[in-house]
Amino acid sequence: MPRLGHFLYAALAVLLLGLGSIASAQLSEAQSDYYKEWLKTADRAEEVVKADRASNAAMDKLRSEISDYRDIFNKARKANTDRIKTLESQLDALGPKPEDGAEEPPDIAALRAHLEDQLDKLRVPRIIAEEAYNRANGLIGEIDRIIRDRQTKLLLERGPTPLNPLYWPEAWTDVKEAGQSLTNEIRTNFKTDIAQEQMRDRAPAILALVLVAIVLIWRGRRWSERVGDYLRALGGGGTGVWSFVVSLFRIVLPWFGVVALVAAVSLTGILGLRGTLLLEQIPLWAATILYFDWIGRQLYLIGEANRFQRLSAAQISELRVHIDLLAVMLVLHGMAVQFEQIENVSDATRAVVGFPLILATAVLLLRIRQIRQRDEPDDDADVRPSMRAAGFNQIVETIRRGLVILGLASPVLAMLGYSNAAEAIVYPTVKTLALIAALVIFQRFVGSVYGWITGKGEAARDSLFYVLVGFALALVALPIMAIYWGAREANLLELWSRLLQGFDIGGVTISPTNFLTFVAVFAIGYVLTRLVQGSLRSSLLPRTKIDPGGQNAIVAGTGYVGIFVAALVAITVAGFDLSSLAIVAGALSVGIGFGLQTIVSNFVSGIILLIERPISKGDWIDVNGMMGYVRDISVRSTRIETFDRTDVIVPNSDLISGVVTNYTRGNTVGRVIVPVGVAYGTDTRKVETILGEIANEHPMVLANPAPSVVFQGFGADSLDFEIRAILRDVNWVLSVKSDMNHEIYRRFSEEGIEIPFAQRDIWIRNPEAFGGAGPESKPETPPPSAPPSSEPAQMTEADLDADGEGDAR
Repeated sequence: MPRLGHFLYAALAVLLLGLGSIASAQLSEAQSDYYKEWLKTADRAEEVVKADRASNAAMDKLRSEISDYRDIFNKARKANTDRIKTLESQLDALGPKPEDGAEEPPDIAALRAHLEDQLDKLRVPRIIAEEAYNRANGLIGEIDRIIRDRQTKLLLERGPTPLNPLYWPEAWTDVKEAGQSLTNEIRTNFKTDIAQEQMRDRAPAILALVLVAIVLIWRGRRWSERVGDYLRALGGGGTGVWSFVVSLFRIVLPWFGVVALVAAVSLTGILGLRGTLLLEQIPLWAATILYFDWIGRQLYLIGEANRFQRLSAAQISELRVHIDLLAVMLVLHGMAVQFEQIENVSDATRAVVGFPLILATAVLLLRIRQIRQRDEPDDDADVRPSMRAAGFNQIVETIRRGLVILGLASPVLAMLGYSNAAEAIVYPTVKTLALIAALVIFQRFVGSVYGWITGKGEAARDSLFYVLVGFALALVALPIMAIYWGAREANLLELWSRLLQGFDIGGVTISPTNFLTFVAVFAIGYVLTRLVQGSLRSSLLPRTKIDPGGQNAIVAGTGYVGIFVAALVAITVAGFDLSSLAIVAGALSVGIGFGLQTIVSNFVSGIILLIERPISKGDWIDVNGMMGYVRDISVRSTRIETFDRTDVIVPNSDLISGVVTNYTRGNTVGRVIVPVGVAYGTDTRKVETILGEIANEHPMVLANPAPSVVFQGFGADSLDFEIRAILRDVNWVLSVKSDMNHEIYRRFSEEGIEIPFAQRDIWIRNPEAFGGAGPESKPETPPPSAPPSSEPAQMTEADLDADGEGDAR
């Protein structure tokens, strides 16, 4: 930033601070002092950034100071928002100032001046805070860029190759001298009177800590098993939950023993600077070894036993040994880093000391990969169903393979002299693989707990909850993984800070805070809406005289209104200002209207169905040849259950604009028609009497209006009658028709009344075509055509279609 700009900012601040009561706006004394301190810090930061000579630690410390200022300025630039809006609305109510030199009434002019003075007093601190916030933000960005460039330069820096034999004697000498220096330092301190006195005075505490350490390291695992026996008595046996808890105790108790032993050694006071620095790292190294051992036992013996069904016990033991050796490599790498920091060795020594560790780590990764490739089953879907159900299979496998490839490339980089790059690849690879394994193990544990609580058992690993747990764990692991691969905590905090500030879309600021507020308020409104709907459906509406269709319409309308109100309240509480999106929404609505006009039509039709209710839930309807019961009416479509027990989804617009037959609209009364034919010569009055008795005796037939028997006419083969009756429930029409047919057949059999069936005579015009006559056979003379009035008509395909069957003679 140019120096002229700095002077302008400072001059503006001094001018604002010095005007006092004369200026229309001013800062308070506390704000003035704080702003002066900020100006000093900002000027110092700009000098440091310009010089670019400070260490990374100094840069981080300066960045932390600027970040604290920035957080305060960020809050100050949003202060008094409601009050400023109130003053602006008051000024808007006064209207614009008169133009062309016209005078304003004195009262209004005084009120306007008073409001503008208050508004300026509130705006000045916000303007200064905005300027300071932007300046702090820019300085933080410059510091991050400098540190990032330094890290990149160090990562790509090429140093001495460890394969050069000339560097080996020097490296061996440096390592030997470091060991001798540490030993001499401890021996010298042990012989001093101060150390002897400290050990005598602290002997009880030291002895107690040593005993605690021995007991925890020696007996910790056995105690863990006893704790597991007690926990299993609480229930959940066979789920693996308590085994997982016991496995944690098996590493936590020994680790506390190591911490107690470290504390005992520290109390002796015999360690010098080198010993103290190494002693501080021992708890971390012990935790690494115990953590990797826990992963080996969980992943290959318990958690992932089904994945490696083809591995023998010896192979599993080998894999566990390799995992433990990876932990040892990480510990040795940590010792090498401490050695470099304490002794300040040369780059050649650093490369020679680090290369064996890099090579051994890469070989271990290759060995684990070879065992997996050789022994892993081919049928992944059969062997790992739970992993596939959880969605981790492909992701974990892809990441694992990529990381192993990177790990194998690190020795090549180290040979070429890129030791920093090699270390920045191979050790994060090991840590990342361990982190992924821990995520898979913990996901299985949470799935086991969920299966135990819900009673689903192993089936819980195929549920949506199991997938969501894996997704959440992956999100939690991302920052840890970023730190493994070189990201600074300050960068992650900066990213989180920017995320909390949100981003603008059309003038609407969306941040995690207001988004979570929106989700929480909307969820509460949604739950309340469902509770109200449930109360209406089960308690209130059944006590009224409203028909079921009207009850369903009220419940559905309550749901739509409740969800709309919940969304509106959530938007208001979250602080979303949607007025700025009105123009954009208006422009988009035109295109959406053309593109989604069918959906909009169905939506409007659904509203009409719920309000007008030409059909209701439970009605028996016939639409476009599809007959069934209405089971659900939504805003887009209606679900009809046919008599075949299949669901048909009908767009609402078809129900509004098309022809719909509703058999049960308003009531369930309907008519049944039962046709029957009797032979010619039967007493028609007797048939009419019998059919009337059958209709009146059925319990589903209404007496008023009374059923009727209609003599339809003279058919080709029978005298045709029909029973026409009104049923109290038309839904039973098929059953009533079947009952009447049974009764008709019984009564007609008792009374000797014949129910005829169609009979036809067939004349064959060319019988020789079917007789296989030879050349000397004479064709028979076809019979003369019979008069149509005296002989039966010839049967045609139309007759077959009409009667359904024929009697060939």
